[in-house]
Amino acid sequence: MDILGPTYTKTTMSKLLIDADFIVYKCCAACETEIDYGEDVIFVTSNFSDAYKAVTNEISNLQSIFGDFVKPTLFFSDTKNFRKKISPEYKGHRNRKKPCGYRRVIRNLELQYDVIIMPWLEADDAMGIYATQFPGNIIVSPDKDMRQIPGKLYNLEDTTTITPEEGAQWHLIQTLAGDQTDGYSGVPGIGVKRAETLFNKEGYSWATVVKAFTDKGLTEEDALLNARLARILTIDDYDTKSKDPILWTPEESYAANSGTGLQDASD
Repeated sequence: MDILGPTYTKTTMSKLLIDADFIVYKCCAACETEIDYGEDVIFVTSNFSDAYKAVTNEISNLQSIFGDFVKPTLFFSDTKNFRKKISPEYKGHRNRKKPCGYRRVIRNLELQYDVIIMPWLEADDAMGIYATQFPGNIIVSPDKDMRQIPGKLYNLEDTTTITPEEGAQWHLIQTLAGDQTDGYSGVPGIGVKRAETLFNKEGYSWATVVKAFTDKGLTEEDALLNARLARILTIDDYDTKSKDPILWTPEESYAANSGTGLQDASD
């Protein structure tokens, strides 16, 4: 089922699936100017034309890397976030207002580009759903979370091709390592490097994840919450009829084994 509208088909030429949240925020913030009037009064101003031009220049620069024939699609996060339903603390410390002109820039981009905002989803999830429904496109994002999604990823430095197994493994790594910026802690004392070492020793499996949590006095429920917060949605994690995310729920035997694919650990 084509969840994103009739213009998006499997036969359409390759697209750049761009995390435009990042670009618009960066450009709008760079175009802000503070005017200090003293007496505790500071005005923040911005020139909309400068901000919009900075954004479109960034998009054009990305197109020039891959060829102007590659069509860009811009993804933005919805103002509501389904992860806050399962964990009110998710991104709870991110209270900084959007920079001047942020919403107006997006409204104008909608007139010039294909823009996708999916209800209750972050841009990462919308890109993950699109990229797995329509393989062959290129995700553009500096966010390490996107290493979960199979296919081509340009992180603003290099282009890599991620296999389904590598994507599943990275999800498990992030489940253990957590992400303080996003507000989920993972296993205390375990970062990305220690998680990779542990999985290489014990195997990339749900059993390894649960044991790492319980060894620190946490529970399997804690492990599942972190896994759901860390999970970037794919087309398999999305109900196309109700437009709702399907929360990730592994079998006890779930494993992501390099070279052997995703399988039950008992196979």
